[in-house]
Amino acid sequence: MVILDDLKQELESFRPKLKELSEVLAIDSKKEEVAKLQEQAAQPDFWDDADNSHKILKKTSSLQGVITKYEKLLAKFEDLGVMIELAAEEDDESLLPEIKQELSGFTAGVEELTLATLLKGEYDANNVILTLHAGAGGTEAQDWAEMLMRMYQHWADRHGYKTTLLDSLDGSEAGIKMASLMIEGDNAYGYLKSEAGIHRLVRVSPFDASGSRHTSFAAVDVMPEIDADMSVEIRPEDIKMDVYRASGAGGQHVNKTSSAVRLTHIPTGIVTSCQTQRSQVQNREYAMKMLVSKLVEIKEREHLEKIDDIKGVQKEIAWGAQIRSYVFMPYTLVKDHRTGYEQGNVGGVMDGDLDGFINAYLKALSLGQIEK
Repeated sequence: MVILDDLKQELESFRPKLKELSEVLAIDSKKEEVAKLQEQAAQPDFWDDADNSHKILKKTSSLQGVITKYEKLLAKFEDLGVMIELAAEEDDESLLPEIKQELSGFTAGVEELTLATLLKGEYDANNVILTLHAGAGGTEAQDWAEMLMRMYQHWADRHGYKTTLLDSLDGSEAGIKMASLMIEGDNAYGYLKSEAGIHRLVRVSPFDASGSRHTSFAAVDVMPEIDADMSVEIRPEDIKMDVYRASGAGGQHVNKTSSAVRLTHIPTGIVTSCQTQRSQVQNREYAMKMLVSKLVEIKEREHLEKIDDIKGVQKEIAWGAQIRSYVFMPYTLVKDHRTGYEQGNVGGVMDGDLDGFINAYLKALSLGQIEK
């Protein structure tokens, strides 16, 4: 059967790719490392140092995740081979739709794991902190910022990542003026670093009775979550902490206690805050995570040797360099201006279908076609 022969050839073309993936991902080395880490976890004194124990478990989970993804692809490759052989032996065309569907899913899995090999940055494997700011334009821009926040939450849900709202400032009538969101999962920063920049919206505003078309902007800042004890030393005397009553959702507890925390790094003027957790201690912990991440991000971006070299931080958001446009009217199109990748299904993108844009960015970055 000609169609089955074609499918068999297509499947066989992945055999060398799988071997190459195994080498690039260092699957054998990862298995050895997991075995050593599991041996450490089995020691009676493993939990004597709780912080170190959590780090070991987190690293084990991350390594095992890569191994599992690869082994599932390998098993799928073998299963597809058996299905094709079975269909050929029995001359059964009824299996063709299932084989094609399984092969399509397998191909997507190989593509996803191949892209993961492009994530070689120091912090690519880390969790990520996204901060969104509404641009000028009042309610329309604030609504757009909230739409973007929901888009990233949907993307995280699709990938099984955990999201935590760290801080937010409600808009005057709708939407948000600002929000900070943590997304936790393998390579979360590596994937979402593609989202840093200005996002442009074109649509007929539901807040304008005249039905005219509006253009709005929102800025997305992307930082890796970084352990303070690993990357940077921040002197206690350089931190000013203010506590205040949290606003917004959260019930009476939020409004009756001064649990919200604002941290200011005095040498740079960087301010971070968190008000969504139940206790002041938790809010301070998250605010410190954000502060450390911001300082390290600036240090890396400016190629500085140490945090002390950061003398000041640009406060203004530059609205000229738009990375992506989302057009709802007069036609529907989402286009990334860095890679040229575009998608006509705006609704799908807003529901979290961002992988095409992320993949195009990572490929272009690896080829040196764009700068980080």
